[in-house]
Amino acid sequence: MGEPVVGIVLGSDSDLPLGREAARVLAEFDVPCEVVIASAHRTPEKAGRYAREAAGRGLKVIIAVAGLAAHLPGVLAAQTTLPVIGVPVAAGTLGGIDALLAMAQMPGGVPVATVGIGAAKNAALLAVAVIATAEPGLAARLVQYRKGLAEQVEAKDRRLGGQGWQLEEGQA
Repeated sequence: MGEPVVGIVLGSDSDLPLGREAARVLAEFDVPCEVVIASAHRTPEKAGRYAREAAGRGLKVIIAVAGLAAHLPGVLAAQTTLPVIGVPVAAGTLGGIDALLAMAQMPGGVPVATVGIGAAKNAALLAVAVIATAEPGLAARLVQYRKGLAEQVEAKDRRLGGQGWQLEEGQA
């Protein structure tokens, strides 16, 4: 598929399921990616180096997956001008709310685009959209993807046939 253009950085190996989900979506669009583990707290030098070197290696977007204190996206964003997309992980006693707030409440000048808790699919789609601004072919594929989503909704509506309230959950 070529050299990676999206870096998926996991704060821990426990974040791998979300990393895989993002990688699968990127693969659907033939967007090459790499997946690495770099902790903002346990390996801060590695995380900073990864971000500083990312653009020089051809990356266009970084997706950072982290839970709890979730400083990883901010640490990466502070070391690069590439777009950084944070994916908060549902973990701990707050179920990911702490991670979401840590990512969303970045200081001015160091933005992190943040998707919903566990929303690795949306992070990957956002990365595709960013890259598609410079690649018309990819933009066209993203348009087709969205049309497909709309068609799925319309098909479900047709199956309801005005009497959907009578169907069992999941039958539409």
